[in-house]
Amino acid sequence: MLFIIILAVVAGFFCFPKYLNQGIDWANKISGLGIYKVSEKEFRMGLDLKGGVRLEYQAELKDIKVEDRSSAMEGLKDVIERRINSFGVAEPQIIVSGGNRLMVELPGVENIEDAKKWIGQTPWLEFLEERNASDTEMMIAKIKEVQAAGNDFEKIQLIPDWQLALENPYYKKTELNSRYFKKAALNYNQTSNDPIIEIEFKDEGAKLFEQITERNIGKTLAIMLDGQSIIDVGEGAIYAPKIDEKISGGKAVITGQKDIKEAKTIVLRLNQGALPVQIGQPISESKIGPTLGKVSLNDTLKAGLLGFLIIIIFMIAYYRLPGLLASLALIFYAFLLLAIFKLISVTLTLAGIGGIILSIGMAIDANILIFTRMNEELKQGKSFEQSIEEGFNRAWPAIRDGNATTLLVGFILLFLGTSFVKGFATTLNIGILLSMFTAIVVTRTFLRLFVGTKLEKITWLWR
Repeated sequence: MLFIIILAVVAGFFCFPKYLNQGIDWANKISGLGIYKVSEKEFRMGLDLKGGVRLEYQAELKDIKVEDRSSAMEGLKDVIERRINSFGVAEPQIIVSGGNRLMVELPGVENIEDAKKWIGQTPWLEFLEERNASDTEMMIAKIKEVQAAGNDFEKIQLIPDWQLALENPYYKKTELNSRYFKKAALNYNQTSNDPIIEIEFKDEGAKLFEQITERNIGKTLAIMLDGQSIIDVGEGAIYAPKIDEKISGGKAVITGQKDIKEAKTIVLRLNQGALPVQIGQPISESKIGPTLGKVSLNDTLKAGLLGFLIIIIFMIAYYRLPGLLASLALIFYAFLLLAIFKLISVTLTLAGIGGIILSIGMAIDANILIFTRMNEELKQGKSFEQSIEEGFNRAWPAIRDGNATTLLVGFILLFLGTSFVKGFATTLNIGILLSMFTAIVVTRTFLRLFVGTKLEKITWLWR
């Protein structure tokens, strides 16, 4: 019981930390202890609740081999996601469907033209050679000089060659880019079994690559996709393999990778720059205003709260004290469910909230089965404690089978459904699993508190 109380309090404050922080502010004011406040993490809202932009594209795949189309679409999805994240859009959803369809949802974005501009570009791969130390030193000094001028653009323009401050001080662009890149592949070192990245350039690219490697032996060659490092190597650094020798023939091998997952990501993103996947203009576009999203959320929450109250009233009126205990377990269930959604960042949509409301019904359904069996045991003259244990044991097969079949359908919807259906299935599945815990553990613990007390003798409270 102590564990349940602590878990309920922690879940409640995690869901609604504002009230805990108000208490901490008061305690700090009185005592001066300087207690740290809890991070007020928001629930993750979907497009239909937060407002934003939804765009659907049809990729042009006629120039891509059939066997490469799936990886091309995944690569396109990946590069668009990186591109959107670089503009600071929180929690975008990008879904590939139908082989060549790409649906992009951008919560919080108000300008649909900006969104189309971010997404509509073809992925662009670039190879940058390392600058000389003197050039790097000069450019860093120029950057510091421009920074010292602050935001005064007129003052910045008076600085000689101020434009240099906008360039990368460590690497400069070469002519080698997507146009000359052919493909990348993942292989393995036969001795150490470490991943090896094999890259190949087209004929013109092979000549450029040979010239670049010849003049940069012992230096590094940075690889950029859409102006960003092809992978994140930490602290703003750029992924740049070292050139050991002049490379002719247009084929090269990148070694030194230990992480297979990271190596696969590099290969995927290199191929993104090589595959001519174009999406052009969206085939459908829609904008949901934040006001409409807020109205939808408020109406849905009212419906959910009303349903919740009706269930509690019914349970107390029909089952009396067990119904009250089930209602308390249901409140605990609601706090814990919301805490889990917040903890694992489940995106809440209207469909997802529908799954939550349905799972509340499933949660109380298990209690009804238990109480019905418990009543039957009491009518047979068994003791209160025996009736509780028998009620749970005999109701368990029905609870197990009913929830298992619903979970089975939920998982089918999760893996085969569209985004809205997946949102419904996710919240429903989590809710069902948690409802089994609250019915079997929480409600059972509440009932056991009355074993051996005077209240267990009052017949009308229990049946």
